[in-house]
Amino acid sequence: MPTELPSHHAETERRARASARLVLRGIALNAVLAAAKFAGGIFGHTYALIADGAESTLDILSSLLVWAGFRVAARPPDADHPYGHGKAEPLAGLAVAVFVFAMAGWVGQHAVYEIITPHQGPKWWTLPLLAFVVVVKMWFSHRLGTAGAEAGSIGLDIEAQHHWADAMTSAAMFVGIAIALMGGKGFETADDWAALFACVIIAFNGVGMAGKALGDVMDTAAPERFEREVRGIALAVPGVLALDKVRVRKSGLSHLVDIQVRVDGDLSVRAGHDIAHAVKDALLASVSHAITDVSVHVEPMK
Repeated sequence: MPTELPSHHAETERRARASARLVLRGIALNAVLAAAKFAGGIFGHTYALIADGAESTLDILSSLLVWAGFRVAARPPDADHPYGHGKAEPLAGLAVAVFVFAMAGWVGQHAVYEIITPHQGPKWWTLPLLAFVVVVKMWFSHRLGTAGAEAGSIGLDIEAQHHWADAMTSAAMFVGIAIALMGGKGFETADDWAALFACVIIAFNGVGMAGKALGDVMDTAAPERFEREVRGIALAVPGVLALDKVRVRKSGLSHLVDIQVRVDGDLSVRAGHDIAHAVKDALLASVSHAITDVSVHVEPMK
């Protein structure tokens, strides 16, 4: 019979599974949009839309990595991973950043080929298709961003940035095709130049994604505001006279805390232990802070 998870681990698991479901919805959305873009590119005579469709196809693969990362991050601590599996989430985000860089290079290479190769201009009806894509992508990016902020998720934040970059890419395609249509003969490559410009947006977005994911992997300190809240909770515990070091680091959807508390030096070892346990319980009980592990060191007050 499976052991019931402590509330702080159960909450982290719930957030991971909810995030994974949201990523799956994004995968379904990208599948529909990719099919529409490929059809529009082939029948509308615009490589820009085909490149955009290829990008959406790669988005599906990268989103599957993020989904798998959330599934692993949802697992509770075990003998081999005593601090949990939270690092799976930023590692998946880092893999997505690599996909983004590869995608930028691929789209850029083919855009250059289309620029130097004479071809037929795009059809006018590709514009409303792109406008629809931009609106849908911006809406879903906002939804992911809001969910990521609520869950404290790097993975969802990266997915939100990815969808936002897709929207910007499609917007660049829209401008390029509009120029090609208005310019007429001699402007057939305007949408290809737009695709090339979009590569810069994609690559720049990839740098931001990689930076955020690496920050989590490298145990970057939690925001100062979060540390102040941790200090406030610990200082409110009866018997805690002061604090020394407080270290908070993020691990996926949760945080790990190392804290030194000062107590009356004349207290017994048992009394000091009870205070340390009370500090740990108080921090773990603050589910809104997503803390799953606390290490408390007791020092005598001089």
